Amino acid sequence: MITLPQLNRIGWLLASFGVGLLLVALWQVVAQMRLVSPVFLPTPGRAFDALVYGLTEGDLRSKTIGTIERMIYGWLLASLAGIVIGAMIGVSQTARAYVEPTLEFLRPLPASAMMPVAIAILGLTDAMVLAVIAFGALWPMLLATVHGFAAVEPRLYQVSRVLGLSHWDVIWKIALPSAMPDILSGMRVGLTIALILAVVGEMLASRPGLGQAILLAARSFQSADLYAGVILLGIIGYVSSVLLGLCERRLLRWRQTHH
Repeated sequence: MITLPQLNRIGWLLASFGVGLLLVALWQVVAQMRLVSPVFLPTPGRAFDALVYGLTEGDLRSKTIGTIERMIYGWLLASLAGIVIGAMIGVSQTARAYVEPTLEFLRPLPASAMMPVAIAILGLTDAMVLAVIAFGALWPMLLATVHGFAAVEPRLYQVSRVLGLSHWDVIWKIALPSAMPDILSGMRVGLTIALILAVVGEMLASRPGLGQAILLAARSFQSADLYAGVILLGIIGYVSSVLLGLCERRLLRWRQTHH
């Protein structure tokens, strides 16, 4: 039997698909009425045909894989660094005193401003793109981890001292599970930033990927190919968010059971 929460979830899902179909219908009307020149706005059918052709017979599939790989590798680097550094700052007052001033200096710098520096050091390479992705996606995870570790109930630390737990046991068994909701929220935001920076990096460094494909399509006025790339980016963002949400629900299943 379907429960009320499941009905609500199904209702929201249908509503979201309804909004998507409405936007596609509006796109079709605007394109058919030529309110925007066909050179710049193809019909949904033309964009879909270009998407299918690019994935089956063109090179869109390999470029999509390249973008996904850069997004994931940069995001994993940022996740590892953000969680480790955030745990150090959140647990240790000494580490916070030494590391936090440097981080506060770097944090306001936008990733786009760091691209010329990365290009000067690493050149127009995949390593440069990964470095920029990792730098930009680092901060949401780092700040979320610091907040999560700092918000641990102080009585839990008192209990750990009574039980004689080691510093590592306190982090692994008490602080990390308590901070996990904040960490996963930061990772979700960081994944979105990683996708954006992967596309921007491919455009600037001319690396094979969706960013390069979209830029070349725009320069050659191939609007159908351009929108096919944009649609693929939307699909990547949506699927990655859904997969991360499933992982989040699985990792936080203990919290849902507790509540």
